[in-house]
Amino acid sequence: MFKLTSLNLNGIRSATSKGLHAWLEQASPDCICVQEIKAQADDMAGKFEQLAGLHGHFHFAQKKGYSGVGVYTREQPSDVLVGFDGGEFDAEGRYVELRFDTPARKRSIISAYFPSGSSGEDRQQAKYRFLALMLPHLRMLQAERDFILCSDVNIAHQQADLKNWRSNQKNSGFLPEERAWMTELTSTGGLVDVYRHLEPTTTDACYTWWSNRGQAYANNVGWRLDYHLATPALAATAKAVSIYKAEKFSDHAPVSVEYEGGW
Repeated sequence: MFKLTSLNLNGIRSATSKGLHAWLEQASPDCICVQEIKAQADDMAGKFEQLAGLHGHFHFAQKKGYSGVGVYTREQPSDVLVGFDGGEFDAEGRYVELRFDTPARKRSIISAYFPSGSSGEDRQQAKYRFLALMLPHLRMLQAERDFILCSDVNIAHQQADLKNWRSNQKNSGFLPEERAWMTELTSTGGLVDVYRHLEPTTTDACYTWWSNRGQAYANNVGWRLDYHLATPALAATAKAVSIYKAEKFSDHAPVSVEYEGGW
């Protein structure tokens, strides 16, 4: 089995100060995708290049203390691609792709951090621009290789993916346009939402993010914003999924999937 864990860290220094290292040693994933590192290369040096014995590859934002993604892996990739659009969003540190190619097959693991639009209309429009670029990029990639995209997508796709869906229909993260984008991405022949492939009817247990306001975490008033999105052949090898909530390293919870057949 190949165990792949994804987690929005909300700052790698913060998450590791809350016990992340010890949990990863116990959970023993084969690969870890992280989002929202909130660090630069010099912050990582000598401290965070490795997690749980795995070596990291990163895409840092130009702005300090902002965004940033990474993939920690035991296996040496055949190639590492940093960024995907060559402009606005590459400057924000939102995409790193590790390729593991052999003569027999082409596979990638991607960590991506989709923009949030919750801070205002300017960022919501940036989110729409990101989605407009990301869909054709993933379609093109799918035409040439299998991959798993681990991401804080910042979208709850269906009503079952958040607690208070009725009151959030006009809020970023559950807007009709965002949900339609997810539907198009996961339409027949597209990418597979691995969690929903394995747990099609789960509601309250599926949440991966909770607001820091009020008692959202204590009362499990959450959203499912964190995804494994895989090409159909790889999604078919997924056998088990878990969301770890016993400890709180971030405002997000780690999502781990076990894929059959190794990597």
